[in-house]
Amino acid sequence: MLRRLLLYLSNAVWARTFVTHFFLARRVARRFVAGETLAEALDVTRDLNARGLLVSLDYLGESVTEAADTEAVVATYRELLRHIHTRGLDASISLKLTHLGLDINEALCVTNLRHIMTDASAHDIRVTLDMESSTYTDRTLRIYRTMRDEYGFDNIGTVIQSALKRSQIDMHELAVEGARIRLCKGAYLEPPAVAYERKADVDASYRQIMADYFQHTPPAMLEVATHDEAIIQQAQEDLRTQDVPTTHYEFQMLYGVRGSRQAELAGMGHPVRVYIPFGEAWYPYFMRRLAERPANLWFFLRSLVSG
Repeated sequence: MLRRLLLYLSNAVWARTFVTHFFLARRVARRFVAGETLAEALDVTRDLNARGLLVSLDYLGESVTEAADTEAVVATYRELLRHIHTRGLDASISLKLTHLGLDINEALCVTNLRHIMTDASAHDIRVTLDMESSTYTDRTLRIYRTMRDEYGFDNIGTVIQSALKRSQIDMHELAVEGARIRLCKGAYLEPPAVAYERKADVDASYRQIMADYFQHTPPAMLEVATHDEAIIQQAQEDLRTQDVPTTHYEFQMLYGVRGSRQAELAGMGHPVRVYIPFGEAWYPYFMRRLAERPANLWFFLRSLVSG
């Protein structure tokens, strides 16, 4: 019930207006968001790189409704790619297709994405297409395959959510294609017809997908995006028994969550990438982080009370 309420609030305009204008809420959100500017995100990236951690940078925003507004999004991502390259940062980028205009017109979105992909390819920087709600799954996978197969961008990957009942079939097809996939549980309010409602079922789906992907020959690239300790330990066991090379997997975690565990895994020789969001449109992302783990919500409430 609490999770569903928070996910509802993540899309509620009235709640967004209230929270984003509340100074203490903005301050607490900085635990999960690197800042509102590109400069702040680059500083955090440099610091994490110095600690042996990889980074994925995400300029926050989604559901753009005006074509002109996508121009600034593309420009920001291109500037971000330039800074990653010139500063020698060990970072990739993540983006949402609705931030590039998918809700307006798919052709517009593809054109915008091609501009970003061209720059990223020139600098040998990875790009990951974030997965949004289930209404976008087919379109996201179609655009991913278009970029990879028709335009030849081999530096592109996408995301699959274990909460969706279709994901095991999708992942089998993607494994055959040798795709680079970030596997997460999912953070959207979905109907029972398309998504598992019980955490145990979401976790079981994640474990099965992960095991199957690691066993595929030749190995595809799996980015294990989770903070769930039981799943992390299962991944370590699967990696050991399947003798998966470090070039074919990563552990991925969110900025501000389990930092000591990130460092520990990196110290063991595992590639670990930290997902760093930045930008002014932080509210939906922040609310989904609260919905994922009750501990995040209690941290938020304690911080508001303590000031």
